Amino acid sequence: MNLLDELHEEAVSLIPPVYAELPSEEMEKKIWKIKKELGSRLFIPGHHYQKDEVIQFADCTGDSLQLAQAAAENKEAEHIVFCGVHFMAETADMLTESRQNVYLPDMRAGCSMADMADIQQTERAWEQLTAQFGDTIIPLTYVNSTAAIKAFVGRNGGAAVTSSNAAKIVAWALKQKKRILFLPDQHLGRNTAFDLGIPLKNMAVWNPVKETLEYEGNPEELTILLWKGHCSVHEKFTEKNIAHIRNTKPEMKIVVHPECTHEVVQLSDMAGSTKYIIDQISKAEPGSKWAVGTEMNLVSRLIATHPDKEIVSLNPYMCPCLTMNRIDLAHLLWSLESIAEGKEINRIKVSVEVTRHAVLALNRMLSI
Repeated sequence: MNLLDELHEEAVSLIPPVYAELPSEEMEKKIWKIKKELGSRLFIPGHHYQKDEVIQFADCTGDSLQLAQAAAENKEAEHIVFCGVHFMAETADMLTESRQNVYLPDMRAGCSMADMADIQQTERAWEQLTAQFGDTIIPLTYVNSTAAIKAFVGRNGGAAVTSSNAAKIVAWALKQKKRILFLPDQHLGRNTAFDLGIPLKNMAVWNPVKETLEYEGNPEELTILLWKGHCSVHEKFTEKNIAHIRNTKPEMKIVVHPECTHEVVQLSDMAGSTKYIIDQISKAEPGSKWAVGTEMNLVSRLIATHPDKEIVSLNPYMCPCLTMNRIDLAHLLWSLESIAEGKEINRIKVSVEVTRHAVLALNRMLSI
């Protein structure tokens, strides 16, 4: 069992069983009461993928970086209860002041993609890849990664990326070095590089389990080295899903997240970040029809928000993100009541050393 698993187990054992017995209505009343009592001392960012029962209490909603930046801009809040996943709370802690405390209501709320690249694997990969290719590689990491990975990238001259700005950051990186090591989502890296005109034959996949570079052809022609990681939600959208929409509702526009596979992105009408998807549907004409390839909580919220449009999930059997759904009313209430009682339950604290290097990667991204 690794450290994060131990923290998860500890968090599960700590939550008092009384919370499981409380009716939803009572928990909601208690949460509203604490929010009112704490006032501006409390700030609750809520990610787009959170359940409606939680998102109703959010002081702002957005994607991971938007929420971390919103937390950083809020100088009044003493307590930031992050309704998202672990790496998001880490980023918020790194960008806020030391007097501000960041909490994650349920420590089991992780990210399977972020967990696919740990720092030990990354250090070994870097040693082997630089031995093969020399000083020709610059690392980039998706913000959906641990603080330790962001720090590694910052130390080695690289930057963080989001699904919104990936094209700009990749273009910048290729002016710095001949090659990019892109962590931890292979699909976002592949789709972004392809859109910039880099052919698939110039891309390889680093397998961190086998510690091998998977490719065919001449290694000297490689430009993009993709970490073998993926989003367990977005990878479940398939070419068959698209074929079904094209055959049954050909008038529907298909919009997907760039964490989907290359084949799915190429067959779709549009691909973009969560914000991009929300904006496209928001500005679309009434009566327009959309099949959306992203997390189910967000799709359901889009359906409820836009009754004048026909919106469906690209995969009708898609489940919500399991780790995002770890945070529920019970854990949110437990977190808030603990804060009100002066306790620090599930506080997220990144070390000064890791923060220093990780913020370098974030700041490089923001400056480009």
